[in-house]
Amino acid sequence: MLEWAGRGGPYGPYEQSQRLNLYHEAAQALLDSGAAYRCFCTPQRLELIKKEALQSRQTPRYDNRCRHLTSSQVQDKLSKNLPFVVRFQLPSGAHSFQDLVYGWTHHDVASVEGDPVILKQDGFPTYHLANVVDDYKMAVSHVLRGEEWLISTTKHLLMYRALGWPPPAYAHLPLLLNKDGSKLSKRQGDIFLQHFVQSGYLPDALLDVITNCGSGFAGNQIGRTLPALIQQYNLQSTSTHSALLDLEKLPDFNRVHLTRWIEGADTRAQLVAQLQMLLQEKYKDLTFDKEYIERILVLRKGHLNLLTDLLSPDYSYLWVRPFVQLEDLNRLSSEASEIGSLVVQILQKSHHGTSLEVLSKELRSDLQRLKATKYSTSMKLLRLVLSGLQTGPSVAEMMLSLGPEESIIRLQKALSS
Repeated sequence: MLEWAGRGGPYGPYEQSQRLNLYHEAAQALLDSGAAYRCFCTPQRLELIKKEALQSRQTPRYDNRCRHLTSSQVQDKLSKNLPFVVRFQLPSGAHSFQDLVYGWTHHDVASVEGDPVILKQDGFPTYHLANVVDDYKMAVSHVLRGEEWLISTTKHLLMYRALGWPPPAYAHLPLLLNKDGSKLSKRQGDIFLQHFVQSGYLPDALLDVITNCGSGFAGNQIGRTLPALIQQYNLQSTSTHSALLDLEKLPDFNRVHLTRWIEGADTRAQLVAQLQMLLQEKYKDLTFDKEYIERILVLRKGHLNLLTDLLSPDYSYLWVRPFVQLEDLNRLSSEASEIGSLVVQILQKSHHGTSLEVLSKELRSDLQRLKATKYSTSMKLLRLVLSGLQTGPSVAEMMLSLGPEESIIRLQKALSS
């Protein structure tokens, strides 16, 4: 239905404001059968009932006063244009139904709450009426929703019965909780999807980590995509235990899915376009071609938790040339110039198709011949020249990322300063 909402389909319209006639028809049918009634109680009276219940340490509930109005009393109030809502009349007694997850459940809702509002004063339905009408009119066969609606399902099934409609099958799913067992709350700004989008997380990773902490799937795995999740899901294996959402694992999940996106031609192109836009925002006067960005993504595959990691100071050398003084290089090795010359020769023979393994072997073979400088010291010197950093990816990877031409320029510039 979510897909049809944007593309059209056989059960439209899909916006609630365009379906008001369907809700009104159902409400009128319930009124005509006596299963529902008009309630004229003012907000002030309802608030008073609530306060009195709280003072008596009782659960606030509507006292069903308007259920007992006679037809003439109702007509009199309607003639005076008094505002009203429509309430569904809850039959007394326990009513049972079989939930596909929780099994047989029994709830006597009439004993613990008043008759629920199903149509508000503004003509819009509450969820109780809207979900019944929408699910029936859209031929929904199964309803899977959170366990907080388990008790309300009795009301919905009673409404189906009153309307003479066959109900769908219901399955109520355990809730997602914070890692400490507390409820997720709207006051937690970091649980909104927009927060994760802005932070650079892929939708696939968020879906994967959520389903990984729940039940109904074949074991705890990482890297599952939506088609795989659809294929694996088994409603019968869904547990009634709440799932603890450990978002500290989300970066690890995102790294796996980001790697998969980099490996796919179409998804890699999306990442390249996204990174180009982010770079344009940060380095307004600079431009970076797609081939260069794509090469960096491929080389950093498996090392990035987020695409935005490439905007961190650790990767600034990819976009801006570092400033390195010759004095710093000479302090590392008296053979700085010789190291630079050897590496320039290697790079002049290499090209963008040179593999990381081949370039690493060539660097090790030539630089180990130096008499006064250890190979590890040579790597420190070269990393400093290329990135201005003491740590980071291997020197060979830096060179392949930057390309032989840019690497040579940085070497010659640093050694001639």
